[in-house]
Amino acid sequence: MEHICNINDIEHESAREYQKDGQPVLVAKFDGQVHAYLNWCPHLGIELNFMPDEFMDSDSQFIMCANHGALFEVETGNCLSGPCSGDKLIPVPLEVRGEEIWLGEVPQPA
Repeated sequence: MEHICNINDIEHESAREYQKDGQPVLVAKFDGQVHAYLNWCPHLGIELNFMPDEFMDSDSQFIMCANHGALFEVETGNCLSGPCSGDKLIPVPLEVRGEEIWLGEVPQPA
């Protein structure tokens, strides 16, 4: 596990990108919980965002792929709509230790 940031570095209902093991990882804070996923769209195999740290839809309820508008549930990574509906984001192991966010080994996309 590696300390990646502090919990207050991420605003509520938003996400930020960090590099871990040479891979882009998005860390999202939503509904009082923190979740981490490989920043990789299961449909196109490219990063979800065009702009730095811009991952959420306009209502800040879902992670959105900027390439084709697919919406992913923050808590599970499940794609709820778009061309990859039924697929899911690849989770990255995460621990919250006090105010610190720690990430485990980043899985490689298939």
